[in-house]
Amino acid sequence: MTVEGAGAEPGAARLPSRLARLLSALFYGTCSFLIVLVNKALLTTYGFPSPIVLGIGQMAATIMILYVSKLNKIIHFPDFDKKIPVKLFPLPLLYVGNHISGLSSTRKLSLPMFTVLRKFTIPLTLLLETLILGKQYSLHIIASVFAIILGAFIAAGSDLAFNLEGYVFVFLNDVFTAANGVYTKQKMDPKELGKYGVLFYNACFMIVPTLIISVSTGDLQQATEFNQWKNVLFIMQFLLSCFLGFLLMYSTVLCSYYNSALTTAVVGAIKNVSVAYIGMLLGGDYIFSVLNFVGLNIWFSALA
Repeated sequence: MTVEGAGAEPGAARLPSRLARLLSALFYGTCSFLIVLVNKALLTTYGFPSPIVLGIGQMAATIMILYVSKLNKIIHFPDFDKKIPVKLFPLPLLYVGNHISGLSSTRKLSLPMFTVLRKFTIPLTLLLETLILGKQYSLHIIASVFAIILGAFIAAGSDLAFNLEGYVFVFLNDVFTAANGVYTKQKMDPKELGKYGVLFYNACFMIVPTLIISVSTGDLQQATEFNQWKNVLFIMQFLLSCFLGFLLMYSTVLCSYYNSALTTAVVGAIKNVSVAYIGMLLGGDYIFSVLNFVGLNIWFSALA
């Protein structure tokens, strides 16, 4: 699949363009792989009831890491001014929607079905890049995308552990992810907010509204009453998820910066091949059926 480049910042100019694209894609794929496994353990194995609180922890980690890095002059992004919300819109809304719907769907679905249904992000990204960014793709790429959709429909139609709420959340997650990727690509002008500014102000603008949602829905209360807070292993995995949340956000922006939003979506899909097969063996919530398994493998082969 063709990978579109982007204007390079001074630090990126030292890297060969192709190497920068490859490394950013590998970094994103690795972070995305790890956080799905850790979040699945927290939300399903431990039964942590509060995906919104987990999202707040990931936003808080992003804000702290980027702010401390800015204070120590490791990175740079513009100081706040009244034009920043206008420059950033609608990214904060897409960001929090992507966060909450992603964590909620991870809890409700088996890993194989979650990863297959997440791949509707790819055709949505292709469509939005065409409409918003004016990109054009070859018939070969479009045919591959339709094969992905076919495999997902077959797998979903024979999912013996069907969960309507999980399906709604994962399709919302697909929409938010696609829109977030395309608008992030559009707004990462180094002369404006840059990569770090987009990350920092996204998290800043949405952490308080998300906290209000968490309090009003009882999600925060469920988190405070959770019975595993004295479990050191649980706490370590919770903190790891927060840190991985920051790494995932950073690696997503980095991959989109050096590549296209569609390339970022496809890298996530390739990563999900291993996640799905691991979920079949270790997840504990996948129910085997022949048709479902065939649909999963049609989807996998479409990524080849």
